[in-house]
Amino acid sequence: MKELEFQNLLQEKGITLSSEQLEQFRLYYELLIEWNEKINLTAITDRDEVYEKHFYDSISAAFYTSMEEVETFCDVGAGAGFPSIPLKICFPHLKISIVDSLKKRITFLEELASKLHLKNVSLYHYRAEEFGRKPEHREQYDLVTARAVARMSVLSELCLPLVKPNGQFIALKGSQGNEEWIKGKKAVSLLGGELIDQVSFSLPYEDHQRTIYKIRKVKPTPKKYPRKPGTPNKQPLE
Repeated sequence: MKELEFQNLLQEKGITLSSEQLEQFRLYYELLIEWNEKINLTAITDRDEVYEKHFYDSISAAFYTSMEEVETFCDVGAGAGFPSIPLKICFPHLKISIVDSLKKRITFLEELASKLHLKNVSLYHYRAEEFGRKPEHREQYDLVTARAVARMSVLSELCLPLVKPNGQFIALKGSQGNEEWIKGKKAVSLLGGELIDQVSFSLPYEDHQRTIYKIRKVKPTPKKYPRKPGTPNKQPLE
């Protein structure tokens, strides 16, 4: 996906990028490649592929929800900043919190936010299970997202405790999404969530299927969740 194609496809979805925002994406790519030589951030390094499989794919969450109505936004296990940083570039009003367990990735994201001149971006070096038990973050976010972090039954335990009542959890999944949902829907309900929409689509040029799950927080998450670090993955709520 060339930059002009990226720009035009977003325009078709109602997202108009300024010259400054386009420059932020260019610099994002350059920093990603530079840092990827020092720490493992991505296996995808070709510019066109990064624009499609990372940038466009991250922004796709905004095609199916009104980002203008979102103020506080938490990205769990953000890695190299996907999907939160592309969404922040497109929607500068967002107040972003990014959680990751690896300090090196947090260091990269600190430099990235600084070089891109992004405001209201807070970075937290924590395991998601620990972060979700902190009173200052628990049930405080309008929107919580995660991309390629864990299967749905695990992911819901890491993300739903952070979603405020009537807020949303959006899970960005690949071709195995439906299978994960069947196994994970019990956990979503137990943790206070309710599926309100499920959308499947393919990326514009690469034949990669994506499925987005929109889950609304309809009741508080029981206090015992999330469980201690490592437990959700070892003993998923299925």
